[in-house]
Amino acid sequence: MQNVRTIDLKREYAEIKKEVLDATQRVLEGGRFVQGDECARFEAEFSQYVNARSGVGVNSGSDALYLAIRALGIGKGDEVITASHTFISTADAIVRNNAKAVFVDVKSDTYCIDVDQIEKKTNRKTKAIVPIHLYGHSADMDPILEMADKHELLVIEDASQAHGAKYKGKPVGSLGDVGCFSFYPTKNLGAYGDAGILVTNSEELANRLRQFGNYGQLRKHYHDFVGTNSRLDEMQAAVLRVKLRHLDKWNERRRRIARTYNRLLADTHLVLPMEKNYASHVYHQYVVRAERREEFRKELQSRGVDTGIHYPVPVHMQKAYLDLGYKYKLPVTESVSKAIVSLPMFAQLTDEEVSFVAEAIRDANGTVGVPDSLRHE
Repeated sequence: MQNVRTIDLKREYAEIKKEVLDATQRVLEGGRFVQGDECARFEAEFSQYVNARSGVGVNSGSDALYLAIRALGIGKGDEVITASHTFISTADAIVRNNAKAVFVDVKSDTYCIDVDQIEKKTNRKTKAIVPIHLYGHSADMDPILEMADKHELLVIEDASQAHGAKYKGKPVGSLGDVGCFSFYPTKNLGAYGDAGILVTNSEELANRLRQFGNYGQLRKHYHDFVGTNSRLDEMQAAVLRVKLRHLDKWNERRRRIARTYNRLLADTHLVLPMEKNYASHVYHQYVVRAERREEFRKELQSRGVDTGIHYPVPVHMQKAYLDLGYKYKLPVTESVSKAIVSLPMFAQLTDEEVSFVAEAIRDANGTVGVPDSLRHE
């Protein structure tokens, strides 16, 4: 029986194997593995790709978020507004800096932060907003930026799932004060291990971020403050330079796959993902909503289709945050988290496999449904 996985990184590697081996051999023969030319070149190439002035490579997307908040001077007594429907590292970065994460609900169509809820949570303690460009779809940035300007707030974009995504024709990550990207292997642009980058249009902030990630030093042996060790290594940078050349092609393939899914699944009972007219969606995940989710997933598994869930438990309902005293009621977040399912989505997925997935879903249609309460607003 055919089996379609949610992602297959071996296929991606096979497509670019020679380029990757040439790049890694270049690093090995060069003998420089930290803070060399590969990192510097990737920082320049990626920041140019997202239309930012500067890029600072770091160990991971989690570090990117953490260092952004730290370098912007956000800490004890401060509040940062963000969404709870996300990977936990978004909120962790706030809390690890001793600030308070203030959660607001998401929109049921894009799963991104509900901008109408942000101002209600803004007060004198609020220092920043962290919009998350989730699943490859951009948050609605113009009203967020207007609100930030009105209340003198910082905007930190979590673009960890949105490499190449655009908002009104502009690349996400360079719209706020700083953008944070993860290069975890499963991302649209993934390393062969943990890696991340911060991008900004402020040279002063870029220098401060670089200093924080390099033990508080800008020149060797001179430490201006207590920093940390978070640097993008040469091997990962070399791999990312190779993959960056393919990113637009891969993203366009993801968009074609999504269009095919949309067409083939249009008359099922699934709630399909939406692309707003301001967005260029890059489909890091193709997320649907289904009633009786576990039954639906088991039916697909029995037919040879793997699925995932991103994310089944909202951050504000995690034990770690309940123990910290976080108490929120976020009805849309809590509702969608019970119904979301990620279908297979990666650039090397074949047309035949996409059709196979759709056929499996249609065969399992008796187990698929969605109550009116879960539909788009």
